[in-house]
Amino acid sequence: MKQFLVFVRKEFYHILRDKRSMMVLLGIPIVQIVLFGFAITTEVKNSRVAIFDPSKDVYTRQITERIRANAYFDVRYILDSPDQIDQLFKKGQTDMVVVFGDNFAGQINHTGEAAIQLITDATDPNQATTMNGYVTNIIHDWQQERMQTLQVPIQIKPEIKMLYNPEMKAAYNFVPGVMGMIFMLICAMMTAIAIVREKENGTMEVLLASPMRPIFIILAKAVPYLTLSLVNFTSILLISVYLLDVPVAGSLGWLFVLSLLFITVALSLGLLISTIVDTQVAAMLASGMALIMPVVLLSGMIYPVENMALPLQWFSNIIPAKWYIVGVKKLMIEGLTVGSVVKEMALLSLMAAALITISLKKFKKRLE
Repeated sequence: MKQFLVFVRKEFYHILRDKRSMMVLLGIPIVQIVLFGFAITTEVKNSRVAIFDPSKDVYTRQITERIRANAYFDVRYILDSPDQIDQLFKKGQTDMVVVFGDNFAGQINHTGEAAIQLITDATDPNQATTMNGYVTNIIHDWQQERMQTLQVPIQIKPEIKMLYNPEMKAAYNFVPGVMGMIFMLICAMMTAIAIVREKENGTMEVLLASPMRPIFIILAKAVPYLTLSLVNFTSILLISVYLLDVPVAGSLGWLFVLSLLFITVALSLGLLISTIVDTQVAAMLASGMALIMPVVLLSGMIYPVENMALPLQWFSNIIPAKWYIVGVKKLMIEGLTVGSVVKEMALLSLMAAALITISLKKFKKRLE
């Protein structure tokens, strides 16, 4: 028993002095419980709403105030013209527009009926359905109260219009997310493992001793994964269009450029991971913690970022996949012009430049 306890103590010493192992053993559970507790929610919160109210009477103001007071909605715009509705959706500045009919109060008082239209961005079908349900319930509650007050029957049936995805196909939402996850897996994780494998086997120094400059050796490692990612890009688009009936509504050329930028960022992340770790197992763990979990949970691939806690929303801004998925939805699903994704492309370009600079500097220092 004494010998057994000595061996147990030795193993504890080995684990406790290995900071990376301690981070994996104690850090991952904490990170997972925080992410799963605050990021995963089926509720719709802080949805951006615009109101177009040509009547501006007491009834429309009451309904507007109820929507504004609801914790699930953020009324950001009161529109003056119906032309502004299309502009807001094209700029990605709203998730829903509530349109009241003309002479809303007069129609209620004289006929007991009035028109309300709910125009919703349906690129995320689940979120769109939930938002419509929330607003419909608000209108129904107001209607019941007015019927008790006026002692007359009132009937308001909101007309629902789903933009970009009228058939409410789930593929419209998950195809951009799957593209981001596949590129991150192939480019970042596989690049990091491939470079670390050379270091682990002791062959990287042999490669660096060759006449070719180190930067070209690293690029040679990255090019095959870049090529495979472009092949995957093509296959995903073909399957999406011809099998899943998800159209490429915008420019295919700019969608390719956006994807190439994101692939470059993913390759740079893989190179950065390879400079931090020395074994393939560590590279896989680092890739899983630093890349896969944030891509799945915090990029908006499955759960809307707006529904998460504010600190997680801030943190999601440094995740490249978030901006890529937003850009793909704008170009591929919504059919917007390249002007609508200038912000996303600029951020991905900055991330790529920063990661390449840091990675190459650290890589050279490690192998000198």
